[in-house]
Amino acid sequence: MKQKFHIITSSCIPLPLENIDTDQIIPARFLKATDKKGMGDNLFRDWRYNADGQLNKDFVLNDPSYSGVILVAGKNFGSGSSREHAAWAIAGAGFRVVISSFFADIHKNNELNNFVLPVVVSESFLQGLFSSIAADHQTQVCVDLPNQTVTNLATGESEHFEINSYKKHCLINGLDDVDFLVENRNKVIEWENQRM
Repeated sequence: MKQKFHIITSSCIPLPLENIDTDQIIPARFLKATDKKGMGDNLFRDWRYNADGQLNKDFVLNDPSYSGVILVAGKNFGSGSSREHAAWAIAGAGFRVVISSFFADIHKNNELNNFVLPVVVSESFLQGLFSSIAADHQTQVCVDLPNQTVTNLATGESEHFEINSYKKHCLINGLDDVDFLVENRNKVIEWENQRM
């Protein structure tokens, strides 16, 4: 799942629902797993599949007219419990970016820790994006992490987004927290030696 992140241009999967919580992202019955493998298969499990286990053809992830590595979701994405499995499922399903007008803080950090970029945009930008995707399912969006911009290529509208500088560095360089410490090992040793 570790991938360097610079600029991603992709079509999107729209999920214009507010208050999507972590139990909807990955139901609690899958939380016994201690391995990320296969978690993406159960992303939005109760929406993607009918009670009989067959695909729900009306759910957007099962609609072949939509594709891409960007998920566009309604306000307050990832609320509820702090389960990291929700971020595992999003990353495991191949998403690199989630765009919303608001994220629950813990879920937002879990996404970042799993190399998924949560992009916070204004409500008006989000609604414009949903409209563009509804009009053309292959609408392209460009997410530029170095410049911290997201652009709806159908309209040319662009917004700046915020990201913690440490997490930005880690995403651009494909580093998790341990990799970052290893990368800075000499600085840590030098700091410790100065205090002995």
